[in-house]
Amino acid sequence: MSAEAHRATLRDLSERLVAAQRGIRILDAVAWDDGVREAFFASGCREAPRVDRAYYARRPLGFDPASTRDAFESLEREILAKLGPSHPAGLIMVRMCREYETVLAMLEARGTPEFARFSATLYGRSTDALHPGQASLADLAALLDAALRSIDEHAFLEAAPRDIPTDRAVALLQERLDRAFGPHGLQVKVRADDGIVADAAAGSDYIKLRAGTHFSERDLTALEVHEGWAHVGTTLNGRCQPVCTFLGKGTPSTTITQEGLALLVEVVSFASHPKRLRRVTDRIRVIHQVEEGASFLEAFAALCDEGRTREEAWGTCARVFRGSTPRAGPFSKDLAYSKGFVLVYNFIRLAVRRGRIDRIPLLFVGKVVLDEIGKLAELVEEGLVEPPRFLPPPFRDLSALTAWMAYSNFLNRLDLDRVEADFAHLLG
Repeated sequence: MSAEAHRATLRDLSERLVAAQRGIRILDAVAWDDGVREAFFASGCREAPRVDRAYYARRPLGFDPASTRDAFESLEREILAKLGPSHPAGLIMVRMCREYETVLAMLEARGTPEFARFSATLYGRSTDALHPGQASLADLAALLDAALRSIDEHAFLEAAPRDIPTDRAVALLQERLDRAFGPHGLQVKVRADDGIVADAAAGSDYIKLRAGTHFSERDLTALEVHEGWAHVGTTLNGRCQPVCTFLGKGTPSTTITQEGLALLVEVVSFASHPKRLRRVTDRIRVIHQVEEGASFLEAFAALCDEGRTREEAWGTCARVFRGSTPRAGPFSKDLAYSKGFVLVYNFIRLAVRRGRIDRIPLLFVGKVVLDEIGKLAELVEEGLVEPPRFLPPPFRDLSALTAWMAYSNFLNRLDLDRVEADFAHLLG
């Protein structure tokens, strides 16, 4: 097969994979509507949300799972037949097909205990070790919780007033994203939307802000960096690929890399803050509690007892139980933020230590799985994957990031308990 014919075959298989997954919208399929929230608060937060299997049955998926599964299975066989069992792009696409098949099984199990089991297969469990023999996500959450409890945010951070109305926020965010993406021939559209529950939501080339609300300057910075630079940026980079267009579409395993990358971009851009980390930590802790048998009402009460408002506690618990029922186990997607952060951070540290900083931009070529960076590097060398068109500002010139990671490799070897003893007289 000629090189041109090979590229055409690969492009065709890639486009068919993109088409096969088009109707799958995981978060739309598992979301609770406003009526569930309203009924919960109307009960004084004493009655569990009225969500069961019948509730999800009234919310059709919008596609036929059986025929969609057949499409993935057929495509997987064709990928292996045409590309063989060892082609790097073929291996990635086969993994995506199989993962989407598990997604279909999870969505068919909405409102049953099986939903949480499939969720754990796709996104992991809080007791998963971050690296073999090392701490788990639940351990990480406990350490972060202890650190955050010692911080009085108001002691050093002036409250950021939410005084920017949606229409003005749309204009400001659009201006910032035009500056970031315009020079690379890309555009991210920002618009108001009165049909979303969250304050903001990102799509393939857009960010929606909830109409009729207000945002702070800090909110806009976080949206620019997290949703714009990371999520929409990697989607656009993937969609720009001339051959491997599947990189524009994510699966649950790419969510781990994506959310970790977005959180890291926030941190290195100084766009994050303790309150955002508190939300991430609370979600892990609630997932762990639910894995241990806690119900919605028990998890909700625990957060309120720790000082969260009822709205905050609802937001966290509703995320953890969506797709499930108030007693049937968690939707564990929100483990992705911290798990992904640790994995991506360590990958970058090791890339610097081994002198392979050329691998770092591959994190942005599209929706990628960290374990597949080696395969992507092969595809770049073969000219089948192009380098990312857009890179967030902290990653365009890797000099400063490399310097930081070089120090990080040393600092992480220091015994913090010994350091604390040395500095005790300074902080007493």
